[in-house]
Amino acid sequence: MLENDSLTGSNVLTKENITNDYRLACESRQVSLLGRKDTMGGRSKFGIFGDGKEVAQIALSRAFKQGDFRSGYYRDQTIEAALGNLTWQQFFAQMYAHPDLAHEPSTGGRSMNGHFSIRWLDENGEWLDQTKLFNSVCDISSTAGQIPRAVGLAYASKLYRENKELHYLDTFSRQGNEIVFATIGDASTSQGMFWEAMNAAGVLQIPMLTSVWDDGYGISVPIEYQTTKGSISKALAGFQRNEDEPGIEVISVSGWDYPALIETYQKAADMCREEHVPVVIHVTELTQPQGHSTSGSHERYKSKQRLNWEVEHDCNVRFRDWILKNGYATDEELEQIESESKEKASQARNQAWQAYRKDIDKEYLETIQLIQETGRESKFASELSNVVLELSKTYLPVRRDMIASVRKALRIIGREDNILKDTLKDFLSSHLKENVARFNTHLYSDTADSPMLVEAVAPVFSEGSPMVDGREVIRSYFNALFEQDPRVVALGEDIGMIGDVNQGFAGLQEKYGELRITDTGIREATIIGQGIGLAMRGLRPIVEIQYFDYIYYALATLTDDLASLRYRTAGGQKAPVIVRTRGHRLEGIWHSGSPMGTMLSSLRGMHVIVPRNFTQAAGFYNTIMKGDDPALIVEPLNSYRLKEILPDNIGEICVPLGIPEIIREGNDITIVTYGSMCRIVIEAASQLQNVGIDVEVIDVQTLLPFDINNSILESIKKTSRVVFADEDLPGSASAFMMQQVVEKQDAYRWLDSAPVTISAKDHRPPYGSDGDYFSKPNMDDIFETVYRIMREAEPEHFPELF
Repeated sequence: MLENDSLTGSNVLTKENITNDYRLACESRQVSLLGRKDTMGGRSKFGIFGDGKEVAQIALSRAFKQGDFRSGYYRDQTIEAALGNLTWQQFFAQMYAHPDLAHEPSTGGRSMNGHFSIRWLDENGEWLDQTKLFNSVCDISSTAGQIPRAVGLAYASKLYRENKELHYLDTFSRQGNEIVFATIGDASTSQGMFWEAMNAAGVLQIPMLTSVWDDGYGISVPIEYQTTKGSISKALAGFQRNEDEPGIEVISVSGWDYPALIETYQKAADMCREEHVPVVIHVTELTQPQGHSTSGSHERYKSKQRLNWEVEHDCNVRFRDWILKNGYATDEELEQIESESKEKASQARNQAWQAYRKDIDKEYLETIQLIQETGRESKFASELSNVVLELSKTYLPVRRDMIASVRKALRIIGREDNILKDTLKDFLSSHLKENVARFNTHLYSDTADSPMLVEAVAPVFSEGSPMVDGREVIRSYFNALFEQDPRVVALGEDIGMIGDVNQGFAGLQEKYGELRITDTGIREATIIGQGIGLAMRGLRPIVEIQYFDYIYYALATLTDDLASLRYRTAGGQKAPVIVRTRGHRLEGIWHSGSPMGTMLSSLRGMHVIVPRNFTQAAGFYNTIMKGDDPALIVEPLNSYRLKEILPDNIGEICVPLGIPEIIREGNDITIVTYGSMCRIVIEAASQLQNVGIDVEVIDVQTLLPFDINNSILESIKKTSRVVFADEDLPGSASAFMMQQVVEKQDAYRWLDSAPVTISAKDHRPPYGSDGDYFSKPNMDDIFETVYRIMREAEPEHFPELF
């Protein structure tokens, strides 16, 4: 135990500061203990806590300044409380999933406990001044998932420091003087995202301070099964910077050593902030007094010796001993603090529970009263009485119990002429509507900056408009965009020096500089993470996944972090990043270029855009740039060298989201498609015209959102037949489009023939032109499918082909 310690040149070790820190450590421990009891007692569904990490997190918070960022995980409660971002009442409100932002401002009850954030958007969705906040990005549960975006948050500081054109954005940065505090559990450092991010941080030399909380276990798996040499700091030794080579500063410190922790974090933060270098602090010898979570007991997998060691090395116990040995407080004073901490935690818990139950209990009584009143007017009084009895026996009833009871009551009375039936229906309708607001809102922007509100600006052509390759169209657009807006940056593999693999950025790095158009290594997860972090800090990044198939490397970051961000913060945070890629009609098992069904299932919360050419692509980029939602834009790979007319207003055109375009009019059958399939379908439609079949071809243009005005329905009303053509696997985007039109738009009412999907085979296409032809839908497939539909309807006009 360290005795009589002081920090050279620092006054942090005063009695007031030390006892306040001890008070916070005690409070945090108490809420963890009470939180576990609440879960075990049925008040909450799950509990995961930061007990055992209190002292280290207090030391971290002392080095945290306004404008800095935390990109952490679900054990950071003490940091958030120390920074003033979290009250203990809010802590318990999150445990109870209280959906009222006034009580649970981090996520509005949408995330499980331990997932903290601040609201850096006002009620109109506009940015607050981040330089005046202790910024905390909303946590995610995915292990190591918080680290890729930490790279982006820190990279933003580098851009704000080195690019003087950004200095006017003074509500986002003080010219790059901010650092990012990333936190992660030791076992999670085994994840590939952690290693990818560490490599990226070392290459980029960014102010990212990563704390690894090492308590020796990943749930039940000890460190020797997790990490080479049993130590993440030893495993990272090759990243250690020296006088001759840049890299990462790697530091190790004991998690129970209060003065060493204070000094380590202050020195590390100063180094990180002033020198703009990444730092890893390996905080060792931490404990988990209650085990990993409420899902199990650590006594099942820890030896008695280990459990005894954890009791002896509990950071709060060691902190208390150090205070006494160094004379900063008496035993009586510490007992008083401990007693007051218990009382404060208990009071916060009770207040949070009462606030949570207040409206629910009111709705509970209203529900019982209404069903009872309905029963008094019903011949099904006995059955309704049983509904009330069942509800009254429910332990800690929640809103689902009340709604389910009302629905059951309505089913019971059925067609009965009951004077209270309408009252019961109105009650159900109003409460369902209220719960939509609580649980189903903020998937996309509902602000004045929503890209859905961007109006169309048509391309303008003149006699002098040149016919050029598609790659020149998109390059001209990017040139105009970078000239107009200094916030725009682009990064990705090969995007800089060679201008991307298809020349969409040719020559632009030389014109706008490496800070704005930047080559990266092959590391898709942290490319996306860089984009998320930049967008969170007021910049407008375009990040590139070189080919569409490679997006799987980044899918966890896209779906768990980016796509869900606005939703899981109930509109409190956003990251309007554009993910650029290219796909369709690629050849080969790992280059098929069409995993659209995966995107549709994974990326709700992002717009998914599939332009058929580069004039359309430019219009969509502009629309997204004018909005505040993230988007995935899939450029058509085989169109970079196809000729298009370059619009005179390439930098101004906007294509609205969710508006399909009829690219060929017809009367006999409608084909709905998108992207590179448009050319193939148009070719088939021309061939079908020769045999007397008039095909209407619709390019949906965006899959999320999809046909917001039901315009495809109007085409089907005219043709009475529909085909959905897509080059993804069966049941993917083609089935999605069918569901949207046939079910959601009620198009089945207007169909004279069964709706049909055309898609690729069940397997990925083998390499080569033959592999593509026999695996993906081609012109012949489309021709024969349409012909078969028409022959079924009019066999006398369309004889059998073969």
